[in-house]
Amino acid sequence: MLLTKYSHACVRIEKEDRALVIDPGTLSETGEALAGADAILITHEHADHFDQEAVLAALAATPSLPVHAPAVVADALRAAAPGTAGRVHTTAAGGTFTTAGFSVRCLGGQHALIHPSIPVVANVGYLVDDAVYHPGDSLIVPPGVQVQTLLVPVHAPWSKVAEVVDFVVSVRAPKAFQIHDALLNESGLAFTESHIARLGAQHGTDFRHLAAGESVEV
Repeated sequence: MLLTKYSHACVRIEKEDRALVIDPGTLSETGEALAGADAILITHEHADHFDQEAVLAALAATPSLPVHAPAVVADALRAAAPGTAGRVHTTAAGGTFTTAGFSVRCLGGQHALIHPSIPVVANVGYLVDDAVYHPGDSLIVPPGVQVQTLLVPVHAPWSKVAEVVDFVVSVRAPKAFQIHDALLNESGLAFTESHIARLGAQHGTDFRHLAAGESVEV
């Protein structure tokens, strides 16, 4: 598979002329990421992971395009574009499905805690083809599976470096790349990623930074 990272949390995964896009949000190059997409996965409702207008435009442009998302997101899309409701599918932790030739396992279930005064929303992480894991805004370790490529939320209002490192160490994927990185400047990102790379390597994980728009075989 070919994985392309876009700004922040959006990635595109391609195999056999099929393309799956995860979390096209408002901080990402959604037009480029969604061009020719065969399926869309949304982890949760926050705008940096879900650009509703971009997803609606993609649904309108491609009559066969399905979207898979937690209930709040799926309901919002169905309400905004009733004619596409049949192609919008609700996901929840524990579910499995196949879309555009990719097998998907749904993990987690809720967003990481930002602050006790802020309600916790649904968050579904996706394990694609039992190989690539996008956790959304959570640090849930997939049970009973050996992840091959881990997408690591390196910085967020709900995390600290120690938690991110422990997540990488616990998953023990051979390869890892960063996501959720738009809130740090270059200096801060380099500092945080150096800890993840150094400590992850001690447990068998090769962590590497991907630039926005960069692709890698996974």
